[in-house]
Amino acid sequence: MKAVILAGGNGTRLRPLTRWTNKHLLPVGTHPMICYGVAALRQAGIREIVIVTGRSAIAGFADVLGSGREWGVSLCYRIQEKAGGIAQALELSRSLFAPGEKFAVLLGDNLFEESLLPYREQFEKQEEGAMVLLKQVPDPRRYGVPVLERESGRILRIEEKPDHPLSEYCVAGLYFYDSSVFDVIDGISTSRRGEMEITDVNNAYARAHSLNYAMVSGWWSDAGTFASLEEAAERMGKKLP
Repeated sequence: MKAVILAGGNGTRLRPLTRWTNKHLLPVGTHPMICYGVAALRQAGIREIVIVTGRSAIAGFADVLGSGREWGVSLCYRIQEKAGGIAQALELSRSLFAPGEKFAVLLGDNLFEESLLPYREQFEKQEEGAMVLLKQVPDPRRYGVPVLERESGRILRIEEKPDHPLSEYCVAGLYFYDSSVFDVIDGISTSRRGEMEITDVNNAYARAHSLNYAMVSGWWSDAGTFASLEEAAERMGKKLP
């Protein structure tokens, strides 16, 4: 299985730090943030990784990671010329996947303390559709929140940053698809904020009753705020997977 790490964006919640560098190159303890995602995917047996980032950041990623050889992986890069949403960034990797090929998509600021291998193995057994990870959190309003059907437990839909969440879970930033996801992306429209939203992609799978999920039991953070970045440094800063 291959993986895509999405590492673009403007990092507005971490300004002024992100005025000078990409968010995913900020230090988390002893390593830049991006290194934890690469190491976690490698530990899960994923050796081919695509990193999607902006033009101004590509040199920084190349300096830190190079070809990936020192990290035990093979890296290639795609440039997102203008921030247009997670789904638009993912679409840039379309040509790298064969028809029906399964792969993982990791948001580069999402850090997991536990191994990602069980999630990869679970998705590999899934015949079709997509899979997301859910995590119970104190304040789901900051995230995409799954609405679960009471009887079956399946995801009916995902609501983005709702004022009144209908569950106590959020969608963590690790997704699993096969290459048919690019056809799904072709069928969605830009949101009111002018972006191609990954939530719209996942909701298309939910409407088709083909969006499965796994529960995250260990520590997880999106490391996109000063508080979560500090917490990530405390939890992850002295070790790599």
